[in-house]
Amino acid sequence: MAETQAPQIRRLVAPNPSPMTYTGTNTYFLGLRDIAVIDPGPDNDAHFAAIVSAIAPDQKITKILVTHAHLDHAPLARRLSAHYGAPIYAYGDSGAGRSAQMIALSAAGKIGGGEGVDYDFQPDITLKDGAVLDHEGQELIAIWTPGHFGNHMAFSWNGALFSGDHVMAWASTMISPPDGDLGAFRRSCAQLQQRRERLYLPGHGDAIEDGPARLHWLLAHRQERESQIISHLQGQPN
Repeated sequence: MAETQAPQIRRLVAPNPSPMTYTGTNTYFLGLRDIAVIDPGPDNDAHFAAIVSAIAPDQKITKILVTHAHLDHAPLARRLSAHYGAPIYAYGDSGAGRSAQMIALSAAGKIGGGEGVDYDFQPDITLKDGAVLDHEGQELIAIWTPGHFGNHMAFSWNGALFSGDHVMAWASTMISPPDGDLGAFRRSCAQLQQRRERLYLPGHGDAIEDGPARLHWLLAHRQERESQIISHLQGQPN
């Protein structure tokens, strides 16, 4: 059953718990009549049926938004789109948003990555950083937040920030090149720190009541880990 997270926002958790997904992928429903879905989740029959059951007879899914092209977030988008005739929005396909450095390293075969990537993912409509959609009379803002994944986007609507896998409460974000990029992650965190939202609704786990505080912790954590690595490489382990 979909749970209310905030006014006009509900959450349904996909049945895919694991060490990487925690209790499962969060699928969000935005709106009262025209429903925007954020992160349909894995291509799972039970989850598809649960999403359809969560849509009342007087409601219809009109937008499908995907934070990033990992297999636990994106694959069900196509089936849901076909069922409701709703377009899929995202930054781009699974290769979009990589930095030139990551592209070069990948081409040279020096790094692997690719954990759980939905290589078939392709949105119907690509969104630029800062793109604004109208959803039930309110601005739905797309914010490009690479770091965990090159095509990662967060979305802001009705005072909440849907932070995908970029900001979560239960764990720090996995950053695995070439899809992950620590420099991009830090820049994305700094970008979010300039915004006003406090309530963050992540891709896995519970809501974060103080998103800015969590961003501060994430950046400090990465800095601490980097200092430990440098110290170790210099022969001075902490």
